[in-house]
Amino acid sequence: MNILRLKPDRDSSVRSHHPWVFSGALQEEQPKCESGETVILANSSGTGLAVGAYSPRSQITVRVWSFVPDTVIDAGFFLDRIGAAVTRRGVSAPADCARRLVNAESDLLPGLIVDQYGTYLVCQFLSAGAERWRDAIVAALVHHCAPTGIWDRSDVDVRQKEGLEPGTGLLWGEEPPAQVIVQVAGLRLGADLRTGHKTGLYLDQAENLSVISEFSNGREVLNGFAYTGAFVLAALRGGATKVTSIESSEPAVEQMGRHLQLNRFDAARSEALCGDVFKLLRTFRDSRRAFDLVALDPPKFVVNAGQLIKGGRGYKDINLLALKLLRPGGILITFSCSGHVTPELFQKIIADAALDSGRNVQIIRWLSQSADHPVLTTFPEGRYLKGLVCRVD
Repeated sequence: MNILRLKPDRDSSVRSHHPWVFSGALQEEQPKCESGETVILANSSGTGLAVGAYSPRSQITVRVWSFVPDTVIDAGFFLDRIGAAVTRRGVSAPADCARRLVNAESDLLPGLIVDQYGTYLVCQFLSAGAERWRDAIVAALVHHCAPTGIWDRSDVDVRQKEGLEPGTGLLWGEEPPAQVIVQVAGLRLGADLRTGHKTGLYLDQAENLSVISEFSNGREVLNGFAYTGAFVLAALRGGATKVTSIESSEPAVEQMGRHLQLNRFDAARSEALCGDVFKLLRTFRDSRRAFDLVALDPPKFVVNAGQLIKGGRGYKDINLLALKLLRPGGILITFSCSGHVTPELFQKIIADAALDSGRNVQIIRWLSQSADHPVLTTFPEGRYLKGLVCRVD
């Protein structure tokens, strides 16, 4: 097994159990290792610190599997790690539940995402190491979960940074149907495991659906970036008088209508508009349309550090528009899923929007991703979803 030595002043993060090692931390600029190969990380004196997977194309050159340097990385390792992740979620769950089973680095399995939709599993292999051990990972999932089928959704841009091609398809068992009906926070949703956003649904928002319900009673709600309408259903369940939704995808708007029927909500209380959220919110502002609650869950505006200024401006603009549409005493529930936008920065962006709007805005609750998307204390980057509930006077 190859040993990669770290520079004398670059081993502190590994000793602090952070799972990423960047290329500039290694003494050797271009180690002769294969993609995904298991390597030992050592300090400048040669003392082993950890064992991880090497990625020659990524700036994150090594992702750590274990901080015990003599750990054997084999099929048994993945059987144990995946078993531990599944056990943490609870092995007994409703047959139609939807949840995350493996949350990458925060479950000590860097680059691996596994989501459960009823009896089907969906995987994303996001790193060279996860890709190399694909067969062992699938075997471990079959052993611990006994699924009907396992589907691959490794069709994400981040694989390019690892030198990997995107891929989708059947990994094991039966192909999933076009729609898998599952329950999320007590709501019934149809998940498209083959082409839907992420692995089919935004499971990281599951617990926040209850927050939407809590604040919706008796309110007229505007829901921006609605996708297939989970927030719509949550608002109607909470007693919203009407929900106006904006979504740019026509198929998603159509699915929203099916979700209303599936959950037996009165379609007359829901208005779905297909279009650009920024443009339609400006139209609402200019026509002096007003709402009691605005919920915003936009896509990732900041993909890398170089987009922070432009993306931050996007977050500010959309929240400024929302603040101008709220009646006095209204509620803004707003999110950012951009990992490069820290909770502190997101709060500052909302504060700047509040200042420009001329409104008094109070934060009354901080939100994050659901508990099945844990954040390892030594890996703060795992907290990518930030949310605020604000009262607007």
